[in-house]
Amino acid sequence: MKTWIPLPLLLPCLALANACPDWPPTRASAELSALDNRIAEWDRAYHREGRSMVDDELYDQARARLARLNGCFPTVAVPLRDPLASSDGKARHPVPQTGLDKLRDIDDLRRWMGQRRDLWVQPKVDGVAVTLVYRQDRLAQAISRGDGGHGQDWPHQARRIAAIPTHLPGIGDGVLQGELYWHLEDHVQAERGGQGARGKVAGLLNRHELTQRDAAGIGLFIWDWPDGPASMEERLQGLDAMGFTDAHALTRPIANADDIAAWRERWYRSPLPFASDGIVIRQGARPAARQWKPQPPNWAMAWKYPFAKALAEVRSVEFKVGRTGRVTPLLKLKPVELDGRRIRRVGLGSLKRWRELDIRPGDQVAIALAGLTIPRLESVVLRATERPGVEAPEPGRYHALSCFRAEPGCHEQFLSRLEWLGGPKGLGLNGLGRGTWARLELDGLLDWLDLDVAALESRPGIGTTRAVSLARVFQEARRRPFGQWLRALGLPPSTELEGDWAALAGRTSAQWQKQAGIGPGKARQRVAFFQHPEVRMLAKQLEAAGVDGFSSPQ
Repeated sequence: MKTWIPLPLLLPCLALANACPDWPPTRASAELSALDNRIAEWDRAYHREGRSMVDDELYDQARARLARLNGCFPTVAVPLRDPLASSDGKARHPVPQTGLDKLRDIDDLRRWMGQRRDLWVQPKVDGVAVTLVYRQDRLAQAISRGDGGHGQDWPHQARRIAAIPTHLPGIGDGVLQGELYWHLEDHVQAERGGQGARGKVAGLLNRHELTQRDAAGIGLFIWDWPDGPASMEERLQGLDAMGFTDAHALTRPIANADDIAAWRERWYRSPLPFASDGIVIRQGARPAARQWKPQPPNWAMAWKYPFAKALAEVRSVEFKVGRTGRVTPLLKLKPVELDGRRIRRVGLGSLKRWRELDIRPGDQVAIALAGLTIPRLESVVLRATERPGVEAPEPGRYHALSCFRAEPGCHEQFLSRLEWLGGPKGLGLNGLGRGTWARLELDGLLDWLDLDVAALESRPGIGTTRAVSLARVFQEARRRPFGQWLRALGLPPSTELEGDWAALAGRTSAQWQKQAGIGPGKARQRVAFFQHPEVRMLAKQLEAAGVDGFSSPQ
């Protein structure tokens, strides 16, 4: 069911940095118009064509962003569209589809519960809402949600879906409301997300012909019987008798907010036969069906699962240069929250990908968590109307033998070299991370060997205790084995080290190729490493520092 989160409830869940942008009126007008047009495009595609162009949670966040920007720039604000206004359904719902308001958190839930009793909880199925109308036990109509009052009648499609009974003895002239979903075997929402299941069903239902195979993949979850018995228990027993066993099995009575939270967590992480984007809490007793309206009621609420994707604004595009010269574009974001984690940046993997996507500051992007831990860019949702230039590194500027010194343009790769040198695959220097290396303000890769306590104390942010500790670590580094030092300097891996610096530096390409696993390409890399002027200068520094194994070739 395509519903939307009321904006006052959603806004606190969005970007943590919600200050209004510093835009002139012309820029604000252009940005609001672009966002409004994109939302309208999504609405038309979903309600007219059955295509889901964007995940529901990104859609909700985009609407909330538009509302927030309207508040920031009231003189150029655009009216918030009814997301269902583009539905062209003509069939009238005998009982309106109400939709649901959303709860923000357990405190919000407790406030809503108040003195309410007779509460029940069930999964919020991530599918396509439908009203089934029966006349004398026979299916007469299957109406899409539409605007809640009117929708499209799907008579031909419905009769091909085995999950929808065409004959329902005992219901007489009755109405059922539920969700058509794509069947997923043992689906765990926390691990797999929605998998586009709703969009798949919506697309199938909007086809002129529904194949038997596709129809067999569509299931039905009945979440209400508007004109059924007065009590929830009786309604569930009646639905069970009709064959809607899931409704009975997955609608549970609850006593308090902690019980509801426990069911929410359980269904989020347990196998279900469908995608589920949250839970629904219902009062067993509610007004008579004739009093329902096509708007969220006060006797039912939804509490959605944590966002799997967040809409984030790009603050800047930076480029991290690794030790070997690999350039990784990095998007700095206005902070957003995903599954309890605050996300401030995301990497793009490669310079090529950034160029293909052409992401600039101000763009709105979708962020997800890969493996539930690592932020990843999913897509560009909306481009800013103004496209500031971004200066990217020139191809070939950085490589495995560049930036052994803190020269102009080398800051990032130089720090990456220091980070590797002191890290677990290098010298294993305890307590030395990228931040500490940056504070040392070194010009050359090994200049730290000459720093005593007094020199270290003069560096910003380094006190006496820290200076003494670092000086001791630096002295101990001189006693590291020869091979460990070579790896720390950047010698290509899987290199057998027979002999000292003089012997290795004198090897030819042909001699390197005699070593197992080294072909012409790897041999050239090793010759280039030992013959590089900067590396040879580093070897001299280590020889002067008394590090074992280093001596200049004669």
